Amino acid sequence: MNVDFPFHFDNRGRTAETDDDDHIRDMIEQFLFTNSGERVNRPDFGSGLLQLVFAPNSPELAATVQFTIQAGLQRWLSDVILVQKVEVTSEDSTLRAVIQYVVNRTNQTQTITFTQNV
Repeated sequence: MNVDFPFHFDNRGRTAETDDDDHIRDMIEQFLFTNSGERVNRPDFGSGLLQLVFAPNSPELAATVQFTIQAGLQRWLSDVILVQKVEVTSEDSTLRAVIQYVVNRTNQTQTITFTQNV
């Protein structure tokens, strides 16, 4: 059973479920928009992506964040996906992350974009 994120109830009053592809997307989103230290039992879980908005934009910072996200996704989700490409951009108060990965179970390549206004 894959619990849908964010947690909610379906029209039957039960915990909402989702398919495997949406569940993988949900797990990636949780990793991206969680800061390190937010989870009590996993203090090193999270990308710190939201802190990018407050940092000065530079190619070096973008490269560092991209490598950090790719390494984190490989660490936490390597049993589910193989990350191929990560691109992160910050414009004004909007963060955009484009992630390309292969689902291990099906060998299908997926590309997803996450946008967060902060």
